[in-house]
Amino acid sequence: MSKKTGIILSNLGTPDAPTPPAIAQYLRQFLTDPRVVDLPRWRWLPLLKWVILPRRAARIAKTYQAIWTEQGSPLAVISEKQKHALQQALNARQIEAVVEIGMTYGNPSMESALQKLTDQQVEKIIVLPLYPQYSSTTTAAVFDAFAAAMKKQRRVVPFEFIHSYHLNEHYIHALLQSIKVRFKSDEFLLFSFHGIPLRYEHQGDNYREYCKQTVLEIVDRLGLTENQWGLSFQSRFGREEWLQPYTDQLLTHIAARQGVQKIAVICPGFASDCLETLEEIDGENRALFLRSGGTSFQYIPALNAAPAHINMMLELICARL
Repeated sequence: MSKKTGIILSNLGTPDAPTPPAIAQYLRQFLTDPRVVDLPRWRWLPLLKWVILPRRAARIAKTYQAIWTEQGSPLAVISEKQKHALQQALNARQIEAVVEIGMTYGNPSMESALQKLTDQQVEKIIVLPLYPQYSSTTTAAVFDAFAAAMKKQRRVVPFEFIHSYHLNEHYIHALLQSIKVRFKSDEFLLFSFHGIPLRYEHQGDNYREYCKQTVLEIVDRLGLTENQWGLSFQSRFGREEWLQPYTDQLLTHIAARQGVQKIAVICPGFASDCLETLEEIDGENRALFLRSGGTSFQYIPALNAAPAHINMMLELICARL
């Protein structure tokens, strides 16, 4: 008799609603994680509670409202599609496994995902953080959430934790497939990744190197020359220096000073479209590029629930069964 395996798909998470109170609750959990903000608690927590949350929650609520769907936030909706597609793929291979979603922050939580798998008496758990490029701010935060949830279980089953997959052949294939059907030869191809503070890199986070390796593999297979592509980092927060070049500054520079008029932007580090891709990239940065002299801006969607992406998840899991 084969043993049932539990699969946890994990991503950052999302507010329960596009309202200031729901967003403040989500941001409170997110921004109090030392993996994300490692400032001294005595200095950071009062600032977060009395200054950042009141202002940021109200402002972000408007941007969430612009992308919210009838089914919920794009990240939540896409995650459900990924879960069901992966479950179907496992069933098609007659693999006895059950898939659950466990977000690092918000709902469905990692604790709820683990409890559902425990209730189904799985004999092994595979945790797949949907972050191709490891970072202490993302993948390690998933591990912390899983460990905290597991700490409450009396029975700890064997588990495997997928660290990263930035050069996995199925991941690279899925990206190439997505780019080739959308990218035009007269466009500049920009790879934009979520940023992290530069200080984290100095402390040992190899995230930038993983991002570079992914990009170099893609541009090599596409046969692009150095002046046809770029790599940048988005979504910086606070006053300290983050990984550079910054996406917004690069877009302004190449449009205004280098005369690049047509651009395609892809965000390979995002497994699902969310606020940072739909509103920041395809909204704010699109407008910025066009105001700076660009004439054409194309956002290449995240891999989401594309068959090639689901197949990548399936192969990553099957390799550990």
